[in-house]
Amino acid sequence: MTERTERPAVAIPALAEPGRLRSLTDTGLDAAPDEAFDRFARLVSDLLDVPVALVSLVSETRQFFPGAVGLPDPWADLRQTPLSHSFCQHVIDTEIPLVLPDARLYPRVRDNLAVPELGVVAYAGMPLTDLDGRVLGSLCAIDSRPRAWTKAQLHTLADLAAACSSELRLRIALDAAESARRLAEQAHERLNLLASLSETLSDTLDVETAVGRLADAVVPLLADWAMVTLVDQAGIPRWVTAVHRDPARAAEVARFGEVALDRLGPASITRTVLRTGQPVLRDVADLADVRRASDAPELVTLAERLGFASHLTVPVPAPGRGALMGVVTLVNGPDRRAFDDDDLGTALEIGRRAGQAVGNGWIYGEQRHVAEVLQHSMLPQLPQSPWVELVARYQPAADRVEVGGDWYDAFVQPDGDLIAAIGDVAGHDIEAAATMGQLRNLVRGNAYGRGDPVDELMRRLDATISGLRIPTAATAVLARLRPTPDGVSVTWCNAGHPAPLLVTAGGDVRLLDGRREPLLGLTRPVPRTGAEVLLGPGDTLLLYTDGLVERRDQPIDEGMGQLCERVAAAGARPTAELCDLLLGAGQRREDDVALLALRAR
Repeated sequence: MTERTERPAVAIPALAEPGRLRSLTDTGLDAAPDEAFDRFARLVSDLLDVPVALVSLVSETRQFFPGAVGLPDPWADLRQTPLSHSFCQHVIDTEIPLVLPDARLYPRVRDNLAVPELGVVAYAGMPLTDLDGRVLGSLCAIDSRPRAWTKAQLHTLADLAAACSSELRLRIALDAAESARRLAEQAHERLNLLASLSETLSDTLDVETAVGRLADAVVPLLADWAMVTLVDQAGIPRWVTAVHRDPARAAEVARFGEVALDRLGPASITRTVLRTGQPVLRDVADLADVRRASDAPELVTLAERLGFASHLTVPVPAPGRGALMGVVTLVNGPDRRAFDDDDLGTALEIGRRAGQAVGNGWIYGEQRHVAEVLQHSMLPQLPQSPWVELVARYQPAADRVEVGGDWYDAFVQPDGDLIAAIGDVAGHDIEAAATMGQLRNLVRGNAYGRGDPVDELMRRLDATISGLRIPTAATAVLARLRPTPDGVSVTWCNAGHPAPLLVTAGGDVRLLDGRREPLLGLTRPVPRTGAEVLLGPGDTLLLYTDGLVERRDQPIDEGMGQLCERVAAAGARPTAELCDLLLGAGQRREDDVALLALRAR
């Protein structure tokens, strides 16, 4: 048995929360296999195609696995680890999913012993919660290699986590008395609502759409009508969405929300919840509540028409922060049962999930603006050359806010040679973008003014990345173009990047698939080699990133073949028109695309 080294874990207060630990105990689970949870692990492994999948429950001192597949020895027999080997504890700390394409790039976890001893590199963990929304652990998918988790995979994992959470909650419910079993049946309906609500809200990053879906989900299942009120950064109510179970009341409920937004006084339930952060439940209510809330008589009239006999209001907390983003108000008329504490618990969970959805939408809007500004600032202006035409395009992935790691560059050397480069840094976040900027600048700094062969320039780039300890894994193609009497001589070196594509003036298309060497940023020196091709007048060299040819549902070789077919079918076109055609090929891009075309004049 390999000797294991345990490091003291950083204390996370949420792990020791008494209510959470009681729920954990009530599951009756421990470090022993359980067929139901092993089944969840197998489903995750099969559906996400990962070698390791775990149902991980976390106490204040350890994590244990009632469901597991693919664990290495000795952990497969132990079915538990200390917290020094736990990524799942961070899911409990934040109460939101933890998705890491390569854990070694994230300061929070890169020193965790799970990386060297359990082989955890790519990690995706979804919270597993009890009936009160407390996070007991994580349903996680693990790969020993870097992995770009897709939206569909994360949706699948979230759905399985919702089902797994349901199983945990049912285990807890088994310890209750006969009356608790009846409540568990009612809770099952709420769990279905919450599971479908999570999927519904996670499918959009538009705040208005998310709020509308939330209101539609709770009416009429939980309430006769509902309002979702959001605040601005100063905590002042600014936006409201109101929905009634009766479509004929749509205009009236919308008007109620509009008037309430402008005329709510300090004694209103909405402002009270926003001020205190505490929910308010009125199992028996009357129109006097509305009169106290506002000085607008119209509200009383509208409330009477809509039905106003019981109501509850819960906060919408900002994820990971103490601030509130708004409130959710549920109202029942006199013909429906009054709200009770179980409804309040469900509403609190709805408020929490609404906070995640709205928070993601707000962050999306902010990051989209930052991403657009940052990305455009990093795209270089291509030089003018009398002997080669340069055209470049950059296209972000659909529905993605992050700044990509894809980049291109071209610049003229003092001796007149042209240096062209394209590359892709692992990741889709600000950190990846910053690394991309560093890498592009390193290419310029290492190559400008030097007449070295491109393989030597690439080797120096490797050494610079290693010497400066830049934490990156990246692919790149570096090319030098030089005019000759017969055309344009191109020498290039490929570090793990898709092969350049040569399109002759006569319409022939072929991949320059010479030696494809390891990625940049590896810890050990890698020998580099160059290759050469001659561009005749009208010949075009296409450099591109893998987003142009890669799809989840097919091998990359098929994508490369399809690219060659599209280029061949395009025929003789201006360079800019060819680039636009390739990027507008009618498919939904799953990754960013950078494209650099160089045509010999």
